[in-house]
Amino acid sequence: MDLSTRYLGFDLPHPIMPGASPLVDDLDMVRRLEDAGAAAIVMHSLFEEQISREQWNMVHAAEASADSFAEALSYLPPLDDFVLGPDSYLEQIRRIKQAVGVPVIASLNGVTRSGWVRYARLMEEAGADALEMNAYAIAADPADPGSAVEDRLVGMVAAVRRTVTIPLAVKLSPFYSSVAALVRRLENTGVDAIVLFNRFYQPDIDIEALEVTPTLHLSGRSELLLRLRWLAILSGRVRPDLAVSGGVHEAEDVIKAVMAGAHAVQTVSALLQHGPEHLTVLTVGLRRWMEEHDYSSLKQMQGSMNLQRCPEPAAFERANYMRVLQSWRV
Repeated sequence: MDLSTRYLGFDLPHPIMPGASPLVDDLDMVRRLEDAGAAAIVMHSLFEEQISREQWNMVHAAEASADSFAEALSYLPPLDDFVLGPDSYLEQIRRIKQAVGVPVIASLNGVTRSGWVRYARLMEEAGADALEMNAYAIAADPADPGSAVEDRLVGMVAAVRRTVTIPLAVKLSPFYSSVAALVRRLENTGVDAIVLFNRFYQPDIDIEALEVTPTLHLSGRSELLLRLRWLAILSGRVRPDLAVSGGVHEAEDVIKAVMAGAHAVQTVSALLQHGPEHLTVLTVGLRRWMEEHDYSSLKQMQGSMNLQRCPEPAAFERANYMRVLQSWRV
């Protein structure tokens, strides 16, 4: 039984890996992830705001002034909330590389082009085998059109691509006006993979304290459906590898993702709930299902349920939409 796949230029024994999460902050946990069969290790994002905040704190300590505080920085969480600061993040890349034998994928969430480029280079120098650019940003300015948002992203990805030689993935949100067209533009920059999708954490309101409160809800399996749709639409129609992130909890979810076109399958919430050993459960379940259904290799399954054979994917999706709406019976 051949479960192997190719992702970001790496020949992997199977497609299942932990997605970006705090699990990588602990080296013993990273070793447990590898022992459980992780095909690669994906680190959580280093945020450009962390870098800027640390640099500002150094300046503030040297040149303290009652009027020198940058107001915007007061909205950011204290640096102590981050286990890994900029320097320790780079050092953790080195430690993980020494501790495991699987590819190590660093992750960066930048704001400015210079921030993206500088730390992408430093992550490569620290030994990261690949880089995942986490394009998590809210377009909250009414004067900022969608085309400008996409142009900035494509420009930053192109700048990073010119800077580093390691494989490059871009982790997108589903909230662009045309995901397929944006992926094609990113393909033209030379990216190696697209990750579908990052999760936007929705804040709540404390009506007694009159405060906005951050909330964290682990993903549910229903969140996979949006990923499956876009995997199926993009599979076979774009050059970059495709990875899914969000809603993967059981072996059945892995199978669906691969059939829709995924080359790699990332899971986080299931590992936070069940521990790193759940990776073994997923891999064993995938192998067992393939044996029961007479598949000899993962490649037989990969993309078998995509929309490449459908001449009009948009019309197909619209027809399904109408059919679903008519299927409800009181």
